[in-house]
Amino acid sequence: MRGVYGLAGPAFVAAVAYVDPGNFATNFSAGARYGYTLLWVVIAANLMAMLVQYQSAKLGVVTGRDLPELCRDTFPRSVSVGLWLQAEVVAMATDIAEFVGAAIGLYLVFGIPLLPAGLITAVVAFVILALERRGRRRFELVIAGLLGLVLLGFAYDLVAVGASPSGVAAGLVPQFSGSGSVLLAAGIVGATVMPHVIYLHSALTKRRVVCQDDGERRALLGVQRIDVVVALGIAGTINVVMMVVAASVFHRIGGSSADSIEAAHEGLFRLAGGGAAMAFAVALLASGLSSASVGTYAGQVVMQGFVRRRIPLFVRRGVTMLPALAVLAFGLPVTLTLVVSQVVLSFGIPFALVPLTMLSRRADIMGAFVNRRSVTVLMSAVATVIILLNGYLLYATVLR
Repeated sequence: MRGVYGLAGPAFVAAVAYVDPGNFATNFSAGARYGYTLLWVVIAANLMAMLVQYQSAKLGVVTGRDLPELCRDTFPRSVSVGLWLQAEVVAMATDIAEFVGAAIGLYLVFGIPLLPAGLITAVVAFVILALERRGRRRFELVIAGLLGLVLLGFAYDLVAVGASPSGVAAGLVPQFSGSGSVLLAAGIVGATVMPHVIYLHSALTKRRVVCQDDGERRALLGVQRIDVVVALGIAGTINVVMMVVAASVFHRIGGSSADSIEAAHEGLFRLAGGGAAMAFAVALLASGLSSASVGTYAGQVVMQGFVRRRIPLFVRRGVTMLPALAVLAFGLPVTLTLVVSQVVLSFGIPFALVPLTMLSRRADIMGAFVNRRSVTVLMSAVATVIILLNGYLLYATVLR
């Protein structure tokens, strides 16, 4: 198939959501409070993400439709409407993380107050999205470039602060340290396996190229598999480095010194120098701006797929950004808000993951590419782990 290897890129758009400002909040909070203890959660969540995002990409390639469209056409109307409504709640939680994070980044880099910085974020997100109308490839390249900027920022920080090899090795052993660590683990999963990009990835791969037969589809799926492994491998590396930096710098002097993103920035400045602090701030800014654009794109896919409605981007962004602007306007604790938003996202994951699993196992939808039983079992296991983790979190923090 001519030019097939030029078709990589959708996974890099999805990967941006896996290193959004919510990841900064959860990973730095976890590393500062518990050291390397939850490092295994980051790695496990990233492996889950690779599986899930490939399944979403596969669904789009094979069916030529995205996940919201298939849900609308396959499930009863009441179920489809319920899935749409919860997806909109998830979109608002996503916007909180992205807008608040980008606003903090603008404040740390340029000294712009948080509320004006949030409005600037909205404008920049629209500019980035406008590139998509001139060709999807341009949009993907800009997003991939911003992802690379985040990677470079944390690579600099890791070199500046160092790490404990024995501590990292110990963090690979599954363990918790009280209900507080379970809360952060749920936040890490929510910040890593993102519901809105499960929907989005299938839209990015559907009808990307017209395949003439199953042989061409297999070739295209091979490209998408590589795309997912490389892009999410980069995102996973960034998340690991975030937690390692936080554990190396803050845990040894007490986790309270990194209870907020601003405090983490200040602590990096004091303990590792201005270069490390600036690299952190620039990475946060790049993360917030890119993920805000991707979040808006995903919101359009969700609404158009579930209810066959396409509203102007300005209207949609205006509605979903209101909670984030309220956080900034009323001076609510931004890092706590980011962590809570990631927990909300974690509760939304099963509502995207379960339909994806159900549809991918149906031969009438997937044809020759229907999932093997082993893949269905693995996808079901991922969904079960997330649901159980959320159930324990609800019991430990609310009901007990």
